[in-house]
Amino acid sequence: MNPLAMAAVIVVLSAAFGLSAKSRWELLSTGRPDMRFDRLPERVRGVVEYALGQKKMGYYRVAGLAHKLIFVGFMVLLLRTLILWGRGFVPDFSLFVLGHGQPLGMAYDLAKDIVATLVVVGASTFVYLRVVKRESRMTLSGEGLVILGIICTMMIADMLYDGAMMALGAKASLACEGPAKSVFAVRPTDGLCESVRTVVAPLGASIDQPVGFVWHAPAGSVFALLLEGASHRALLFLAHLGFWTHATLVLVFANILPYSKHFHIITSIPNVFFHNLDPQGRLPLVAKDSEALGGMVEKAFENPAEAAPVGVGKIEDFSWKAILDFYTCTECGRCSDNCPAHKTGKILSPKMLSLGLRDHLLERDLELVEASKARAAKAADAHAHGEEPAQAEPPAEEAEAAPKPELVGDVIHPDVLWACTTCRACEEQCPVMISYVDKIVEMRRNLVLIKGEFPAQLNGPFSAMETNGNPWNIARVDRGNWAEGLDIPLMSDNPKAQVLFWVGCAGSYDDRAKKVARATATLLKQAGVDFAILGSEETCTGDPARRAGNEYLFMMLAEQNVATLNGYKEQGGIKTILSTCPHCFNTLANEYPDFGAKFEVVHHADYLMGLVAKKKLVPSKKVGGKVAYHDSCYLGRYNGIYESPRDLLKAAGVELVEPAEFTKSKGLCCGAGGAQMWMEEQNKDRVNVKRTLQLLDTGAKTIASACPFCSTMLTDGLKDQSKEEEVRQLDISEVLLEACSASEAPAKKAKKKSAKSEDEASA
Repeated sequence: MNPLAMAAVIVVLSAAFGLSAKSRWELLSTGRPDMRFDRLPERVRGVVEYALGQKKMGYYRVAGLAHKLIFVGFMVLLLRTLILWGRGFVPDFSLFVLGHGQPLGMAYDLAKDIVATLVVVGASTFVYLRVVKRESRMTLSGEGLVILGIICTMMIADMLYDGAMMALGAKASLACEGPAKSVFAVRPTDGLCESVRTVVAPLGASIDQPVGFVWHAPAGSVFALLLEGASHRALLFLAHLGFWTHATLVLVFANILPYSKHFHIITSIPNVFFHNLDPQGRLPLVAKDSEALGGMVEKAFENPAEAAPVGVGKIEDFSWKAILDFYTCTECGRCSDNCPAHKTGKILSPKMLSLGLRDHLLERDLELVEASKARAAKAADAHAHGEEPAQAEPPAEEAEAAPKPELVGDVIHPDVLWACTTCRACEEQCPVMISYVDKIVEMRRNLVLIKGEFPAQLNGPFSAMETNGNPWNIARVDRGNWAEGLDIPLMSDNPKAQVLFWVGCAGSYDDRAKKVARATATLLKQAGVDFAILGSEETCTGDPARRAGNEYLFMMLAEQNVATLNGYKEQGGIKTILSTCPHCFNTLANEYPDFGAKFEVVHHADYLMGLVAKKKLVPSKKVGGKVAYHDSCYLGRYNGIYESPRDLLKAAGVELVEPAEFTKSKGLCCGAGGAQMWMEEQNKDRVNVKRTLQLLDTGAKTIASACPFCSTMLTDGLKDQSKEEEVRQLDISEVLLEACSASEAPAKKAKKKSAKSEDEASA
């Protein structure tokens, strides 16, 4: 080969890639800081499992398998590329023990040929899915087809090089070492023999072997057999063609990546490595407390140029990790396919949201980079003079230019944001761990706190949570009325109670959810659990406000609740908080620790199942009929609680049935999350109805849930289908109570026996 040509190819194309990568790096660095270097072993494990192991690619079997084939092929062929670059300088170059004729070398050659063939199959499959049998979720673009064409060409070029080299090697001995009468006799000055020797040098001593099938080079053997009759000059040309095509296209491919959706080939591993390791249910804080947030909002109104961003109002307000997400989107469409809003015809498509933000970011590439450099220079200058850094003023020409497009309004339609149920089904299926919900909530925060723009239906719940501590706007003093007749103590009367039953707003005020609260409390009393409630001291956790973008209201409610909880903790009470609402459970367990509340928080599915396991609750009556269980998003996808509700239903003796496909992590949202409970859906196709139909398809006569919001939405779904008289909707606690209704807890039995003895004695 030609060392100078090889060096030129590597240097020139690598330099070009470096410039492309530099521009993308500079844009990435314009994002807000976001520390992501904690818990390194966990991050490495995530890379191995999701980026390298392709764990989430199995959702679509055909496309997922094709992608895995291409990915594995690239990993295996990476060594081959390095070997070919080495041969550009040293003809017989090999990596360590991968030389010709060595056991590991032959094993690698076999693996290389197999995966190269599979890569061609995988790339051809994607062409079929994008062009012939086009999947609606997939993006059809010219650059995508070009990339697939390059991938196939690289693989075929490598096979061609091997085949031409093997065919040429079989003739080389006779051609250049044989007698002068040989048909290939040449003058020493001709240089042809030297060229042949250079090409076949990796074959070593086997160059005089006849053309045939070689077990460790199956693809090369096929090409060698096809080319057996070609002339020496033709074979020499084809060997060079295959060699230089593969060696060069690898770098051409790398240069295309930063400007295409296939940039994820480079960014997917770091994106998985840096993905958020916090609990799914924990949203990032805007400020440390409500007072600090209030100051930020005030400053944003008084001096927006120097104020820190509150939420995301401009593309530059996103963090660098969010920008990395934009780079990494594969445009596979799995997110949109699994989004309940998108599945029911809403304007929201997580894929198009991500692409819209990415395109807007890239359109402002130069502007954002220059502004970032100006800020950095001004900050450095201020630091050098011992001054506080100030916001860099925009250039005069920029100030006079036309107003920039609004992020929400011009780039992203507001209805896109308000259609989200925050269920995270999109994130559950994303193969490269892209976050969507956090971005949507960040943009909602800016709309609510800075612009005061949000659906009119939220005015009532916001005001009600602020004044009465619940979105139903019922008086605080009525919060404990649901427990009338149950003789449940208040924490104020029993401050050392170890178990706090956090009833929540729904259980306190919603007529349907009150029955769930009473069923749960009855079971706790049967089991002899020493528990108490807060009554009027309890207020909304703030979950609806936070998911709707009203971070300030959430913080006020959280700080109030945390003060109450920690007050009883200081008195020796509250070791465990029990909740029947997954939204309350998630907020208390995952978000309140940011405000200083550290308790064991348990959902009633886990707690009641624990009581059953300890024989403190003994189901004695079988609950008949088929039961379909609906997974709450905030219980399942957010907190990984899938089995205990099902185990509880099985303990009650029911025949549990599941939808054929849409269950557990693939289960459809009920449509109530993200404050959707208090908003009207954007079109006639309702998420709760679609979910109800999926559950009815099981033939169930009871639909069970473990969330008051889900219960409401499923009940409405049954009414929509006129099935409310045929099919029951029950909470898991109500099903268990039916099963336990004929049994009594030992403590209760003992109490009754004692009372009976006293009556007999007095008689």
